[in-house]
Amino acid sequence: MRTWPAAGSRARAAARDRAEREALQQGVRYRRIFVMLLSVIVVVSSVVVLLGTIGLFAETRSRPLTPAEQNQYKQEEIARRWQAWPATGVFPEEVKYLGLDRAQQYARRVGIAPETECGKGVDASVAGVLENHGCVTMLRATYVDQTATFVITVGVAVLKDEASRVSASEELTQDDRVGVLPVAFPGTVTERFGPDQRQRTGWVGAGPYIVFSTAGYADGRTRAAIPPEEILHSELWPAAKSVGNQIAYFLADPPKVPPCTQGNVC
Repeated sequence: MRTWPAAGSRARAAARDRAEREALQQGVRYRRIFVMLLSVIVVVSSVVVLLGTIGLFAETRSRPLTPAEQNQYKQEEIARRWQAWPATGVFPEEVKYLGLDRAQQYARRVGIAPETECGKGVDASVAGVLENHGCVTMLRATYVDQTATFVITVGVAVLKDEASRVSASEELTQDDRVGVLPVAFPGTVTERFGPDQRQRTGWVGAGPYIVFSTAGYADGRTRAAIPPEEILHSELWPAAKSVGNQIAYFLADPPKVPPCTQGNVC
């Protein structure tokens, strides 16, 4: 006689089948959720990479310079000239000036002094002002006029930036007896030019530079030796001032600015 399985056994088998089907369906749902999450992550990552690439391209591609960028370019170019140019670029061999009857003449460079600390290249009252405003260094050279009658020392005080130069200029004295210390070169017409021989001094601001000038006679006459009623040679100070102004102009002449961030092509 055939034996039939008990009713309890059939129920347990059915329950086991349902549990297996439910576990399988749950696994399928989890897998779908995982695939969806993975797809979202991939899409988001792709968008981030794409946006980053677009941003990098926009940042690095050549484009027109803004007015602020053009001004910054000029300031940075002018500020590094004292280092980027050779000493003979800062102090040219010849500098034009107007002589008597407005005749164009040339002052000739006799020598260039070694670079020195700001406080060692000027009088003490001027040194304090320069040092308080972060003066970086002092450059000096000496010239003679076309007739070798006048000796002119030009000093370039290099400030940190133009704002520092403006602040320092506001505190500088207008006393024409103090300023840059002369530089004499032995064996030349300038060898008798010292602090006592300075007849007059002055300065002009240009970019981050203060350009000092001082002048005297090549024959060694001191300022004290000239009576008050005796007028200085009419060409002495105009020539010295003109030479200093020319050097200041060279240093601060605005450079040509490229129109684009990567040159001339945007």
